[in-house]
Amino acid sequence: MSLIVFTGNRFLAEETLRDTLKARGLNPRELPRMGGDDVTVEALRPHLSPGLFGDGGVIVDFDGVKPDKALLELLTSAEVTVAILDEAPPATRLKAYAGAEQIVSAAPAKAGEVAGWVGMRAKKMGIRLEKDAALYLAEVFGADLAGIASELTKLTLIDGPFDKDAVQRVVGREPPGDSFAMLGAATAGRPGEAVLQLRRLIASGEDPFKLMGAVVWQYALVARCVALLQEEGRVTEAAAAQRLGVKPYPAKKALDVARRLNEGKIRAHLGRILDADLAMKRGLDAGVTMERLMVQLSL
Repeated sequence: MSLIVFTGNRFLAEETLRDTLKARGLNPRELPRMGGDDVTVEALRPHLSPGLFGDGGVIVDFDGVKPDKALLELLTSAEVTVAILDEAPPATRLKAYAGAEQIVSAAPAKAGEVAGWVGMRAKKMGIRLEKDAALYLAEVFGADLAGIASELTKLTLIDGPFDKDAVQRVVGREPPGDSFAMLGAATAGRPGEAVLQLRRLIASGEDPFKLMGAVVWQYALVARCVALLQEEGRVTEAAAAQRLGVKPYPAKKALDVARRLNEGKIRAHLGRILDADLAMKRGLDAGVTMERLMVQLSL
């Protein structure tokens, strides 16, 4: 018996499962795959004994399934290879998997990490992909590794090398907006870039009123960072995160904006944000009001 549990990022876990089974002489395409309502003791039992030609196997997908104790005991005592896909198992299932081989597929989280993953995967596929193109794919798809893999497969059908412009023509998508990048551009005196980020956010389905809420929250962090910088002179990202009670990423972004401001400017900006918020609530066009605000924050 061999019980192998694949957890973590689903796309990577699926790939690792296929590679692992092939390395052990099993063809994933020929193994029964059970998921959804088929994951029951009655449905699985016939697949858990060796066949006439030796060891068999079964793939069990726990997506949307809550296996009970009887089912887990059946799988852990099977006489064949059982490969379980379980993206984020709770502690009770992890305890049940204690005697099994567990393979965790950790996905890259930050844009730079995703871009690095894109570059390595492209190289493995024989695609000559430039760094700016890898960053573009990371910005457009974020943690959607399956989407990136699909676009890379398209590129194998076309002659390279591929820079950002070439890949963008194939993908045909604009990177999503970034609200911190929007505020950063505005406070750095780049209204065109700030408005572009805003339009990308709205085009991706973000509601202008929710964006205003994000701006209020982010500028509250910025204002507190301005105060911290005035009190202490220099503040590390870790210290700011601890003092503000937020995660390191928003603390870093708020500090980046705060370093360009002083108390007078932050007070003026907060006043403009309040005026824009009231204008939107009184019925003025939300998108236009937000764009005007980005220009005002860049002055």
